[in-house]
Amino acid sequence: MLGRLLREHGSKVWLLNTGWSGGAYGVGKRMKLSHTRAMVNAILSGALDNVPTTTDPIFGLNSPTAVPDVPTEVLTARNTWTDKDAYDAQARKLAKMFRDNFAKFTGTSDAVKAAGPKG
Repeated sequence: MLGRLLREHGSKVWLLNTGWSGGAYGVGKRMKLSHTRAMVNAILSGALDNVPTTTDPIFGLNSPTAVPDVPTEVLTARNTWTDKDAYDAQARKLAKMFRDNFAKFTGTSDAVKAAGPKG
């Protein structure tokens, strides 16, 4: 229903990381407030309406390749982690948690199932 309403009204949805970045708790840091503000400003101004994006291979989310006043490495979660193997393991673990939880929901369409995390 949400997808239908978004298409019907031409709405855009942005998922914005305002929390942890760069590693697991105790390793990473909170996302800088200045970066969050810059991303919100870019979204609201329409500056991101037609920018190129990259697609996360596990979660399928599209991230802009550039946002004014935000370092590009912040835009891709994996790039913020020094230990890329640790990021990959954590991403796979989270994807499995999503899949395991979703398994209890029956009667969903193939399109909804396909939109979930991979790997």
